Amino acid sequence: MVFSTKQRILVVDDVPNNIYLLQTILEAEEFEVDTALNGLLALTKIQASPPDLVLLDVMMPVMNGFEVTKSIRQNDKLRFLPILLITAGNDSDGIEGLKIGANDFMRKPIKFDILMAKILNILR
Repeated sequence: MVFSTKQRILVVDDVPNNIYLLQTILEAEEFEVDTALNGLLALTKIQASPPDLVLLDVMMPVMNGFEVTKSIRQNDKLRFLPILLITAGNDSDGIEGLKIGANDFMRKPIKFDILMAKILNILR
C-alpha cells in the first residue's frame, strides 16, 4: 500500500453483492471501507464524516449517483471530495458524470486492476 495511514472509501451501491465484492477487495488492499445502500444514506454519511473517496454507483433508487454527485459539488465543504462513478450504462453515462463533477468513471463489469489504478491515481 502506498499510504502510511488507511484511506477511507465509501462504497455506494444498491446491490449488496456489489458492495460485498468491492469491500472485500478494497479491504485486502488495506483501505478502510464504509458502505451505503442508496444515495441519500451516502450523503448523510459523507456529511457526518467525509471519506477520502466515494465509489458511487450511478443507477440507484431513492437518489441516483448523478444526484449525489451534484449535491456533493454544491456543498462548499465537500466540493473537492473525490468521486469515482461506477455505471452499468454506456460511456455517455460516465461522460455525463464527469460533466457534473465526478473525477472519473468506470463501466461494469469492473476490472479490478483498472479500478485500483484509478483509485490510487485519484488519491495521489
